[in-house]
Amino acid sequence: MNCLIVDDNKIARTTLKQLAAQVSDLKVVAEASGALEASNILRDKQVDLLLLDIEMEEMTGLELTRHLGENRPVIIFISAKKDYAIEAFELNVADYLTKPVQPARFIQAIDRAREIIASNREQVSVQIDAFLFIRDANVVKRLGFDEILYAEAMGDYVKLHTAKKFYAVHSPLKAVEERLPPQQFIRVHRSYIAAVDKIDSVEQGALIIGGRPVPVADAYRSALNKRLNVL
Repeated sequence: MNCLIVDDNKIARTTLKQLAAQVSDLKVVAEASGALEASNILRDKQVDLLLLDIEMEEMTGLELTRHLGENRPVIIFISAKKDYAIEAFELNVADYLTKPVQPARFIQAIDRAREIIASNREQVSVQIDAFLFIRDANVVKRLGFDEILYAEAMGDYVKLHTAKKFYAVHSPLKAVEERLPPQQFIRVHRSYIAAVDKIDSVEQGALIIGGRPVPVADAYRSALNKRLNVL
């Protein structure tokens, strides 16, 4: 985790750096003495976690958090006072530590931040892997992987068949195959890729998907049978 420490007190920053050095996966990539300096750093560096003081002269930590909006690092507030705790948690931060920061509480807060960061990354991964964008006429359209029944090579194009229609994309089948998640799709012919969970049956050397036959070449049959766990 890349961490940015923001505190207008140099001694406080040094203390936090010493605590952070005890956490193997926590890397302090920068420190700032104020919110404006922190904003500049956030534009230039990849930061996963902010250790953020609240009472600072030019802009408080609360104001900086509101300014950053939703697209911000995970935040742990650190303050000499407990007065801001309710307001801080209304901003959906990971934790609120009071100075002097105790090592045990620091580790607990870092663990909580780590869980949030891991969860956020997992959600982003799911979002990225759930669909692709294709050009349909003059419109770039989002097509979910779970909508695709099978892909069929047709010359310089690939037809992506769905339950309602097909979309023709100008691409070799190999390039399309590289974009499709292998856990959902399998190559069954030099011209066809099938969605495994859309296969209804296997009949006379062909897959039946959505009532349509999709040919299976001998070269791919063994891998298909293994994937389908055919007895």
